Amino acid sequence: MNLSIKHFDELPSAITICDLEGKFIYMNKKSEQVFEKYGGITLIGKNIYDFHNENSKAIIQELFKTGGTNSYTISKNGIKKLIHQSPWYENGIIAGLIEISIEIPINLPHFIRE
Repeated sequence: MNLSIKHFDELPSAITICDLEGKFIYMNKKSEQVFEKYGGITLIGKNIYDFHNENSKAIIQELFKTGGTNSYTISKNGIKKLIHQSPWYENGIIAGLIEISIEIPINLPHFIRE
């Protein structure tokens, strides 16, 4: 099977992808719902920098520069989420940023396995 980005359209986690200039290039259905108040699917082609504060913009630029990742959790409206941001690559060169937002239980179990 050849996996394509369309396989993520119905994933119950939000996947949002931008290019190196910060333009939204993909949103799955969950991402469209999460960002509905900002325009949902109409965000495609718009710039992520228009929706972030200066601190967030600096983090995004650092991810583009270093190829590092940024992960954190948030709680909003009684829903806790794990946010993971990472560059994506094309032919070994950073081509943009992908953000995956996963709803998680408030008291997420943590296991140490050795």
